[in-house]
Amino acid sequence: MKKKTVTSRYDVSEHLRTPEEMAAYLEACIEEANGDAAFIAKALGDIARAKGMSQVARDAGLSRESLYKALSGERSPGFDTILKVMHALGLTLHAGTV
Repeated sequence: MKKKTVTSRYDVSEHLRTPEEMAAYLEACIEEANGDAAFIAKALGDIARAKGMSQVARDAGLSRESLYKALSGERSPGFDTILKVMHALGLTLHAGTV
């Protein structure tokens, strides 16, 4: 008789514990995004869930519901929203050359 393999859904937010891990995750997602703003928003959502959505929403000056919608990965939020969330997460945006 074969044993049934039990799996659980992988949630990256459970593994983002330090600011350095969060920044490295976002950087990797930006590199993989190929210009897909919704993909980057989803990565910010993963980081926000790791930090606590309610606190991030308060710090960003957004409602929790609008934060969930903005970072769902189903749409591209406005750049102002991205900047507010990054600031609330303690992350900064840097420019470099390609």
